[in-house]
Amino acid sequence: MIEKRYKEAFERASEARKEKILEVGIEEFSAKGYENANINVIAKNAGISIGLMYKYFSTKEDLFLTCIHRGCKILDDSLEEIMKSNDKILKKAERLIRTTCYHSKKNSNYIRLYNEITSERNPELAKLIAEEIEFPTSRKYITSIAQAFAKNDVRQDLDPRLFAFFLDNLLMSLQFSYTCDYYRDRFEIYTGINVDEMDDEQVVTQLLKFIEGAFTFEK
Repeated sequence: MIEKRYKEAFERASEARKEKILEVGIEEFSAKGYENANINVIAKNAGISIGLMYKYFSTKEDLFLTCIHRGCKILDDSLEEIMKSNDKILKKAERLIRTTCYHSKKNSNYIRLYNEITSERNPELAKLIAEEIEFPTSRKYITSIAQAFAKNDVRQDLDPRLFAFFLDNLLMSLQFSYTCDYYRDRFEIYTGINVDEMDDEQVVTQLLKFIEGAFTFEK
């Protein structure tokens, strides 16, 4: 997992300044990718000197990973309440889809950043990021599906780990379809509708039917 990568000076900065630096950083990294993002540009757009930026972060990688961690926390906080609830698995799935639609629109830069890092060419950095992003989410999904399996709320021939992986793939693709050009075009090719004009309720209803079939129908 990603450990703390910022210096004490950043901890002491005002919440408004921290918020501004990370928002600008996420925008730069999501638009240009890690390799092409410029820490000097981030400092300028955040309204601070490059010297002060290096008092906060030793390297561009440290800033990048701090931005990643922030995005992960926003998503993790939204998942925590849903997955810890006593709702049946299909109700959780419905809430997950709605949260995905909302989160993708409200925090589009985080989703674009997530898409950028899936093509990260640095294997060690990619592995570190994957563990930070995927591990907490995977545990939540696997646990919820396993609990539903134990209660006989889902088909009894499923593998909770694989189903968790497939469910997350569906939601990940949905996130990208709202925010990333290639996936937005792909959505329109399949549906004939620009995603900006799509009724979220239709997305929720249709995807939930798809998931319900996967979770409940046995041969």
